[in-house]
Amino acid sequence: MARLLIVHHSPSPNLQSILDAVVAGASDDAIEGVQVLARPALEATIDDVLEADGYIVGTSANIGYISGAVKHFFDTTFDVASRETTNRPFGYYIHGRSDTSGAERAMESITTGLKWRRIAEPLCFLGDPDQAHLEAAYELGGTVAATLMD
Repeated sequence: MARLLIVHHSPSPNLQSILDAVVAGASDDAIEGVQVLARPALEATIDDVLEADGYIVGTSANIGYISGAVKHFFDTTFDVASRETTNRPFGYYIHGRSDTSGAERAMESITTGLKWRRIAEPLCFLGDPDQAHLEAAYELGGTVAATLMD
C-alpha cells in the first residue's frame, strides 16, 4: 500500500481547519490503496519520510519564512531525504497573515534541493480560510494522494 506523509505545523484553529481539509481530501473514498499519515513537523522522522511514497507539507508563514517547526523537520531529514527520495511527488500549503512570499521561496528552494516533484499548485493564502480555501485544500490532498494509487 502506498503511503502519503502529511507533515504540518498547525498551532491555530485556522491551520487545523486547513490540515483537516487536506487529510479529508487525501482520504476521499474514491482514492484506494493509499495510507494517509499526518505528522506534526516536530514529530516527523526520517523513517516517516523514507517510508512514504509522496508528501504534503503544511506551514504557517512566520516573519516572512516557514514555521520553525517545519524548518526543523527539513533540517533533520534533508541530508538523507535528498539522497533517498528523489522524484517523489509532493504538494504544499502555506497560510499567513500578511505575506507568504518568503515562505514560498523557502519551500521551493528546499524541495528543489530534495529533488521532489511538485504535482499540484501550491496553496498559499492570507487571512481566515473561507470555503474556497478549504475546497482547495481538499483538492490538494486528493490530488497528491491520487497520484500514489496503484
